[in-house]
Amino acid sequence: MAHKKGAGSTKNGRDSNSKRLGVKKYGGEYVIPGNIIVRQRGSKIKPGNHVGLGKDYTIYSMIEGKVTFETKHGRKYVSVYPIES
Repeated sequence: MAHKKGAGSTKNGRDSNSKRLGVKKYGGEYVIPGNIIVRQRGSKIKPGNHVGLGKDYTIYSMIEGKVTFETKHGRKYVSVYPIES
C-alpha cells in the first residue's frame, strides 16, 4: 500500500479567496458619507472631488451626493457632487 499520494493531488489544492474588488457605486448613484465607491489594487481610478482614498486604495464618499466618473488628461477620476434641490 502506497504511503505517498499521487503527485497530482498533493501539488494542487490551494486557491485564494476572492477579494470582491471593483466598482460598488456606479455613475449617477446616490451616496452618503462613508459609502465605498471603488475597491481596487493600486490607484487605477484616482480620487476626485469630495471623496477620500483609504490606505488600501479604497475610494469612499465624504459627502452626500451623486457619483460621477470623469476622464482628465487620460486618467480616470471619481467624484461626488452634491445634489442641488
